[in-house]
Amino acid sequence: MFTILDDVKSLRAVVNPDVSKIRNIGIMAHIDAGKTTTTERMLYYSGYTRALGDVDDGDTVTDFMAQERERGITIQSAAVTFDWKSHRINLIDTPGHVDFTLEVERALRVLDGAVAVFDASAGVEAQTLTVWRQAEKHHIPCVCFLNKMDKPAANFSIKSIRQKLKANPILLQIPVGTGKNFTGVVDLLTNQKLTWKLRSMGDDGRVFESETLNQSDEPDLLQVVNEARMALIEQLQEAVRRVTLARKGVPVLCGSSLKNKGVQPLLDAIVAYLPAPTERHHDLVRWYKDDLCALAFKVLHDKQRGPLVFLRIYSGTLKPQTAVHNINRNSIERMSRLLVPFADQHVEIPSMTAGNIALTVGLKQTITGDTIVSSKASAAAAGRRAQNDGRMEKKHGDSVTVVLSGVEVPDPVFFCTIEPPTMAKQADLENALNCLQREDPSLKVRIDPDSGQTVLCGMGELHIEIIHDRIRREYGIETHLGPLQVAYRETILHEASATDTLDRTVSEKRHVVTVELAVRPADISTPGSCDLAFTEEVEGQLPQQVKDAVENGVNSSFLQGPLLGYPLQSVSALIQSVSMEPGTSLAMVSACVSRCMLKALKQAGSQILEPVMSLEVTVGGEYLSTVLGDLAQRRGTVRDIQSRHDNKVLLATVPLAEMMGYSTILRTLTSGNATFSLELDTYEAMNPQDQNMLLKRRSGML
Repeated sequence: MFTILDDVKSLRAVVNPDVSKIRNIGIMAHIDAGKTTTTERMLYYSGYTRALGDVDDGDTVTDFMAQERERGITIQSAAVTFDWKSHRINLIDTPGHVDFTLEVERALRVLDGAVAVFDASAGVEAQTLTVWRQAEKHHIPCVCFLNKMDKPAANFSIKSIRQKLKANPILLQIPVGTGKNFTGVVDLLTNQKLTWKLRSMGDDGRVFESETLNQSDEPDLLQVVNEARMALIEQLQEAVRRVTLARKGVPVLCGSSLKNKGVQPLLDAIVAYLPAPTERHHDLVRWYKDDLCALAFKVLHDKQRGPLVFLRIYSGTLKPQTAVHNINRNSIERMSRLLVPFADQHVEIPSMTAGNIALTVGLKQTITGDTIVSSKASAAAAGRRAQNDGRMEKKHGDSVTVVLSGVEVPDPVFFCTIEPPTMAKQADLENALNCLQREDPSLKVRIDPDSGQTVLCGMGELHIEIIHDRIRREYGIETHLGPLQVAYRETILHEASATDTLDRTVSEKRHVVTVELAVRPADISTPGSCDLAFTEEVEGQLPQQVKDAVENGVNSSFLQGPLLGYPLQSVSALIQSVSMEPGTSLAMVSACVSRCMLKALKQAGSQILEPVMSLEVTVGGEYLSTVLGDLAQRRGTVRDIQSRHDNKVLLATVPLAEMMGYSTILRTLTSGNATFSLELDTYEAMNPQDQNMLLKRRSGML
């Protein structure tokens, strides 16, 4: 029999546990697989909450934003800290909606392991693939949890994990029953049967029975267990932990978080199979030694305390009331307070050591992706050690700086104008947008050069809708949004060369610079693939500051194409010659390069690229033909139609421009009996007819 104490534990009990006992993990999944419910059960069974939070009731710990509780979805990643069997678990619950993929990306960047939660009735879904690829990119060891085993259509199958995720599932448990008859699991390693006998609706699942499986148990279950144990022994000659850390296999467990079954063994698996910080090898730990080195991966704004910055500490110790050096901003900041994050509740502590995740108050300039160290001197010392290791090269006499790689931010796919109710509120709106951009790097704000309007750029309809709602609720500004528009790209059709000379006198000082360059098209299927190169002769002759000025001029041209002003994609620029009179300013060099780039780009001919999405629709068979007919009108291309129990799963590609308001339309077409997910697939050249229509529409707007 297993149970835990009723008292709610204090995080002050162990401020800095031994690093080998720390687990920094994330919970990731497709939307509605049960991530947040699983997190709530972990907090409850570990003794850190008194009541079981429910997503439908809007009282969960990690979904604390008003928009999250109203919609029943996770929008922001939330950090919670708790202990389980002498281990400290720093857990981040991440969103499952594609519009908030960046939240998953920046969480995985600083975590050591992850729990992938699956809806057992659906298996691997569209966003499961996305988050799994993100985990693979960061080489994150994972544990799989097949949730919702109580659903009538639940299917304990690891086939989709093997086929779709290309992973090697290591089966650690067999369910005892499925659907409403799901009562527990059999642990294949210990041969123990764990049973949750919930006697009433209010039973919280704290108590479960553990007994050795014996020959008196059901013959069918014994046969399945014996076969599975033999397969496990044959498959793994090494310890499951070693295989998991090497990412050669993923342990698979099962349960039903909503029905309070199977979460305690999942917690045991987290501490048993996922890595401690010391088991994730980071070179910079060796280079910084005992000096502080941390990465800022998330910023929140608190009305009383100001910016709250989440840091993952890789080396050294963090203490409040100390000055730290931000390498990226080249600034010194003073950290006033240090907290342990507990969703929207925080506990103040006197220090925090390497391996932990901290929440800091007082860092006013730090943004996502910045590297925080104790001083410039410690950064320089780390640079020298890295250089001595032969891992970094010193260029042009500059000192070597060791910075943590930041967080990759995807490019926006939608944009719209935003206006305050009156001009008197313009400054307040600008402040709100600045704060929100610090919190959410996937939100971009720019000023339209022609109209002077403020433009919001985001990852999807829901993303922009949430931002609009937050401005109203949190900042008290009733803004007006213009029509939602697709963020197209531009590219070029041919190779072209250009030469330009800028000769200008400013305050009796003459500035003369001549630039010769060439542009050529590259592969359009790779997003954001513009690049710049110098000929060997130019590379060797130009001082670094002049090369930086040239790069600034080229990059400004990449941001605004010659056709409709959309950002360029898949264009390569080659600088062939730069000559300048003594005293010519770097700003004039950048201006000349921009002008020369525009010449070359116009000669090369332009093409509009449109974002094409991967669409997955799960729908009842009786509505399939209706959905297919609607998709055909949206220029969609069907890739596959699969069966999933009584439903059909439609896989297709479709231009993003055709998916405006699709959620409402799909709900109407299927009487609410369908779900869908969208993910950016690629950019494709728009056909001439559609491009001409877009050009006419844009010219009519100007």
